[in-house]
Parts: sequence; structure tokens; C-alpha cells
Amino acid sequence: MALVCPTILAKDLSTYQAQLKRVKGLAKRVQIDLTDGVFAPTKTVSLEEISWPPGLLVDLHLMYQDPTKWMRQIVQAKVHMVIVHAEADGNFVAFAKILRKLKVKVGVALLPETPASAIKPALEYIDHVLIFSGELGKFGGTADLNLLIKAQALKQLKPSLEIGWDGGVNENNIHLLAAGGIDVLNVGGAIQKASNPAAAYATLKKKLGK
Repeated sequence: MALVCPTILAKDLSTYQAQLKRVKGLAKRVQIDLTDGVFAPTKTVSLEEISWPPGLLVDLHLMYQDPTKWMRQIVQAKVHMVIVHAEADGNFVAFAKILRKLKVKVGVALLPETPASAIKPALEYIDHVLIFSGELGKFGGTADLNLLIKAQALKQLKPSLEIGWDGGVNENNIHLLAAGGIDVLNVGGAIQKASNPAAAYATLKKKLGK
């Protein structure tokens, strides 16, 4: 069954804390998006600044040009999963091996133009693939349902892969994304910008039949 995973994307610590407060208690798993101002045009709060309540499963989506440079901070963060971009720099396999030893799941995000086959050389080290359909460093974007073809291709490459989606998820398309093979639906603006985040989250879950 597909999962609604609220997303946090904040330019500074006060905004981060406000967004965390909006989704606290709604879901057991959240995605925190961080950018370096290089891979993505804007810069968010830093990895060293953030924290979260005990018991919350956190997926770190790092839109960093070279996430391997942040390994010390990643290790200290003790997260559920780290998602880096297939288009980023650095030795991914060495990075993934360290995470695996720490029992941290390994995810790879694919920009719209990047094919599913891009992950094939490192497939054995990957637990999750995030199909990215948004704008780097911004909430919202458009859910390009044509990208669902990647979900099918990824499952053929490795049936055990967890497939995530980031970009433009809302109450009108969430059921289509889930039906198209998406396991984790990362939702930013539709929850964070809602006047009632709890109600928005509940509506999204209802659309999934939960």
C-alpha cells in the first residue's frame, strides 16, 4: 500500500521548525529536502542545523553536488534513509557501503531526463529510487505522469526496489501515481501550504483508500 510522506523544504532554521511543527504527529515518516545552492539553485537550512523528535523516520533527500563531502554529518544524523542524486558527483558505491554498514537505507533520485537504466551499475546497493518531477529546491512543480514509465522499468530491474515520487503530488493525482507503481508519495506544498495541514494529509490518505 502506498505511503503519504510529508516533505520539509526550508531556507532557514525558523522556517524548518515551523514546517516540522505542521507535520509533527501526522506521519511516522517524513522527507527532509536539503540543497547546497550548487546542485540546486537555492540553498536551504544546513544538515548541521536540523533535528527532529525521537521515533520519527527521516529520509534525507540531498540535492547536493557532492554529498560524499557531508558523510560525517550524515552519519551523525542517524536517519532512516539517505537519497542522493544519480547526477551528483562523488563515489556512490563507497558512499552506499558506509550507509549500509550503519543500517541506513540507500536511495537514488532521478531527474526527469535521467533514465531508470542509470542506476543499473550500482543496483545492488540501492534500496529506493525517487522519481523527481519537481523543481530543485522548490515546493510544487508538476507531476509529469509520463515519468511513471520509470517505475515500471525500475521494478523490472529490481523488483524489491521501493519507488518514491517527488513533485506535484496532490489530491487529484495521488491515486494515479499509486496505481502507476509509486510506493512513497512525498508531498510538500499540498500539505505545507494548506490552511489545515492535518486535513490535507487526511484527504490525501483518503484518496489512497486508507
